[in-house]
Amino acid sequence: MEHNCPRKNEFLSGKRINPKAIDRDYSISELIDNNFNAYNAGRIKDACNLIVKEYSKKDVTVGMSLAGALTPAGMGSSIIPLIERGFVDWIVATGANMYHDMHHAFDLPLHEGSPNVNDCKLREVGVTRIYDVLFDCEDVLMETDRRLRNILTKPEFQKEMGTQEFYHNLGKIMNECENENKTGRVSILASAYRKGVPVFTSSPGDSTIGMNIAGLELLSDKFRLKINPSIDINESTAIVLNAKKYENGKTGVILIGGGSPKNFMLQTEPQIQEILRIKEAGQDYFIQITDARPDTGGLSGATPSEAVTWGKIDPEELSKTVIVYTDSTIALPLITAYVMQNTAQKQHKRLYDRKDELMNQLKDSYFENFRKNAYEEMKKLEELLEQNH
Repeated sequence: MEHNCPRKNEFLSGKRINPKAIDRDYSISELIDNNFNAYNAGRIKDACNLIVKEYSKKDVTVGMSLAGALTPAGMGSSIIPLIERGFVDWIVATGANMYHDMHHAFDLPLHEGSPNVNDCKLREVGVTRIYDVLFDCEDVLMETDRRLRNILTKPEFQKEMGTQEFYHNLGKIMNECENENKTGRVSILASAYRKGVPVFTSSPGDSTIGMNIAGLELLSDKFRLKINPSIDINESTAIVLNAKKYENGKTGVILIGGGSPKNFMLQTEPQIQEILRIKEAGQDYFIQITDARPDTGGLSGATPSEAVTWGKIDPEELSKTVIVYTDSTIALPLITAYVMQNTAQKQHKRLYDRKDELMNQLKDSYFENFRKNAYEEMKKLEELLEQNH
């Protein structure tokens, strides 16, 4: 057997695994650096190192997607510090996560419990369960609905808008609730409002927020709130285009779970390349925490390599992608703690404050790209609309 293979060192260039006993005075950084050596512990360390090395740069715009029941489990405690440190520039979350986020701002209690309970008995006594999180149906769910409906009747909500503007308005009120209730920093929406971080929901009807909006629409013709998903598609795409084309920077994603938020965040690149026909290569950096397998064909488990084929990930940057296969509630607090201990404050991009500017850039780029035949394209569209009427 040849022992002097010239390429051998390429495969043996990683840090030597040299077990070091865990000390009682270990910091999170020491634990991850010294003891997270392989398997998904190793991928947690890779994610931490990628954030510290690349995501911390001021020219990197970072999107975070949130899927799964994170806010009921108190995961805002891991997300809010990243927002405030400047490591989250925009968010795509399920409506359910933003709905349950409000419980904390309203100071309505959720409790640790057990999954091994009699659910029929819980229903009988009016307790709702999210696995091992338990809360009172009347005093938490119904009370949140009552307060939310009152909020939704305010003048600033009485028009058509995207979820970015909707959540900014709602975040302002959650910020006021935090102050009134003296809860401290407990609401993702409030934190996003304070730092000018856009929040989107890709399926706004698929949550109790959407259900309450639909219920109010039935009650009165004077209720004017309409959520327009097309606004969200264009405004989220404008964020990515601005980072890549107008700021000559890079983009990265931190995907907590999968589902619709993951797809909505990543589809910004196909929207730029496939629909608007603007030259682009894909996201530069990718981190996902998931328990979904790729072999079932679902988006939640789809790998960065597969995403390359859709134009979602830059093929030249594929080495700067990490998937951590574990529970988000395990990995995210560890990653947040590591980031807080090993990075400096980033300047907030305050993308919400620039949303009109970014949309104008998107429109300019689209029409510039089609400047030779934009008129013909518009005439064709108008003719089709006229025929169909």
